[in-house]
Amino acid sequence: MSAVDDLIAAGRVLVEAGLSPGTSGNVSVREGDRLLMSGTGTRLGALAPDDIAVLTLGGEHVSGTRPSKEVPLHVAMYARNPQHDAVVHVHSPSTVAVSCLEPWAAHTAVPPLTPYSLMRVGQVPLLDFVPPGDPAMGDLITDCPFPFHGALLANHGAVVSGPDAASTVDSTVELEEACRITLLTDGRRRRLIAPERVAEITARWGTPWTATVSVS
Repeated sequence: MSAVDDLIAAGRVLVEAGLSPGTSGNVSVREGDRLLMSGTGTRLGALAPDDIAVLTLGGEHVSGTRPSKEVPLHVAMYARNPQHDAVVHVHSPSTVAVSCLEPWAAHTAVPPLTPYSLMRVGQVPLLDFVPPGDPAMGDLITDCPFPFHGALLANHGAVVSGPDAASTVDSTVELEEACRITLLTDGRRRRLIAPERVAEITARWGTPWTATVSVS
C-alpha cells in the first residue's frame, strides 16, 4: 500500500477500536523527506486522499488540506525517535482518564501490570499540560528526560510513535488497554510484574524502561 493508504487504514482502525471519537485525534506517516498528516477537523474513520496534508519534516505545510494543529507534537516525536515512521495521537477514554491522575512513577504513568504494554510501548511518561496545538508541546516531547515511544499528555490524551502506521496503531490500542487496566486496579493492592521481569521483557522487545524503586 502507499503511504496515503496506510494513513487512511490507520484512521479507520483507530475509530473501529473506539479510540477516536468525533473529529478527535490525528495520524501522520513519514515518507522520505515529507510528512503526510490527517487534516484539521477530519474524521479519522472516513479519511480520503483530499483530507491529507503534506508537510516538510520540519512541519511546514507544502500542499493538501490544512494540517491538524498538533503538527509540533508530531514533528517532535519523529525527531525524538528518528527510526520511526508513524505517529498517532488520540483522545481515547482510558488514556485521557489516566492522564488526569498523578503518575504511577516519574518515568511512567502506567504501572507494569501486563506484559503486553511492556512489549508494545514500554514506559509511558506523563508530560505537563499545555493547551492543544500549543507549540510548547513539542518542547515537552523534546525535553522529557526519559526515553519513550509513547507518552500521556496531561488532561489530554496519548501520543505514540512506531516503525509504521499499522504497528503504531496496534501499540496505541495496547496503551489504551493498559490504561483501562490501570483504572480498574486503581486503589487496590496490585500484583505488579517483578522489576527483573520487566527488564527482561523490555530488553527483548526493544522498548524503553527506566529502572526505579517500586511503587504500589
